[in-house]
Amino acid sequence: MVAAPLSTRRRAIYAALALLTLFSVALVATRYFYSREPIFGWLIWNLFLAWIPFGLSVLIYDRHRAGARLRSLVPLAALWLLFLPNAPYILTDFKHLFPSPVVPLWVDVVVIAAPAWTGMLLGFLSLYLVQSVLRQHVGPRVTWTAAVAVLGLASFGIYLGRVLRWNSWDVIANPRILSDLGSVVVDPRAIAMTVLLSGFLTLSYLVVYAFMRFEVVEER
Repeated sequence: MVAAPLSTRRRAIYAALALLTLFSVALVATRYFYSREPIFGWLIWNLFLAWIPFGLSVLIYDRHRAGARLRSLVPLAALWLLFLPNAPYILTDFKHLFPSPVVPLWVDVVVIAAPAWTGMLLGFLSLYLVQSVLRQHVGPRVTWTAAVAVLGLASFGIYLGRVLRWNSWDVIANPRILSDLGSVVVDPRAIAMTVLLSGFLTLSYLVVYAFMRFEVVEER
């Protein structure tokens, strides 16, 4: 079976995301070679993890367009949801921002901001693709409810990763950790961080969604 050629719009999106990713990696590498300070290397790994949910969402979207039933996409969707928090997670890497005797602080702000913005875009675009698939089956109201819920779960996932140092694959490799979720959910720190991040991510996604839909509306 020959794969369908990529549309011009899709090629442009892939190219823009790839360039932004390469720029982010170049910033981290340049900072290291200039300062010889062994920091920020984890940003490259976090960027790699941020690409996983985007890749899964493209796979879900393409399989749906090829005629796959919604039920058959559930395992992929579950895996996508499991890795989605890795995309906006890079926002929390600003906690590592501190004055350096070698590099100006504003440079380090950009070094972190570039991959953080890339990760957010990857996460939002992946949600947009999954939402577009779901919309065709359950309608816009249920789809938007699901999208907000997904962003809430992703925000909680960020807390699990940043504060408790859980990884996405821990759920598969060590499912016993799920027994600890009961006490984590009622933790005031978890609630505060989840609510704050949920509000920020939801409003930010609304802006990205509006821009994505703007061209469609204008063409009508």
